[in-house]
Amino acid sequence: MADDPRTPRSIDFTTFLVSLGSSAFVHLGDAPHPETGKPEVNLPLAQQTIDLLALLREKTRGNCTPEEDHVFETLLTDLRLRFVEKSAGLAP
Repeated sequence: MADDPRTPRSIDFTTFLVSLGSSAFVHLGDAPHPETGKPEVNLPLAQQTIDLLALLREKTRGNCTPEEDHVFETLLTDLRLRFVEKSAGLAP
């Protein structure tokens, strides 16, 4: 059954990027931790995830669709800005 929520959907590259980005937002404390339901800041893990996305960006440059390029650029810009704000104590 195609609409069965227990049936995993195929994953595309954009979904993979958004998944990594979501993980970084959790580590930045901008989204609740899935186990506790509370925001928890872990800057080293956030940095590691952002670095992983940046590495993927470099390794896939020239091989992405325009939509994937846009997701990459927007996601990395947002995450880097949030990381700097959190690191400097500017963000709640």
